[in-house]
Amino acid sequence: MTKTTGKMTLTINPEIYSQLLSKYQPRIIKTEAENDKLLEVVEELLSRPNITPEEDTLLELFVKLIEDFEDKHYQLNTSTPHSRLLHLMEARGLSSADLGEVFGSSEIVAKVINSELEITLEQAKALGEFFHVDASLFILD
Repeated sequence: MTKTTGKMTLTINPEIYSQLLSKYQPRIIKTEAENDKLLEVVEELLSRPNITPEEDTLLELFVKLIEDFEDKHYQLNTSTPHSRLLHLMEARGLSSADLGEVFGSSEIVAKVINSELEITLEQAKALGEFFHVDASLFILD
């Protein structure tokens, strides 16, 4: 079995790789404890001075399993344009009345703050200038 990593192709010994698979028995991570245990194995493999091609292949698999688990369970950036706007307003001690000029009317401000209206591209640009931040913060990804 061969594995291509960027510029070079590593030859994987199927017997050794099978033994590693048998030893660690990797599977989809479902609990925090399983994730912690696999993180320890990854750290141990990474600390080795000379990792074999088979261990490197297994390491890639472990990292993928950990990433999948963490992507599913630890959503780090779940903010929205609306929540970012509210955060900036709170951080600067602003009320909705302070945004009237940015949005053009207090009615539109109220609807945006109450999540009844999405922030338009024009409004995002105006908010970016008003708060001195990148306008993309106010655009839904």
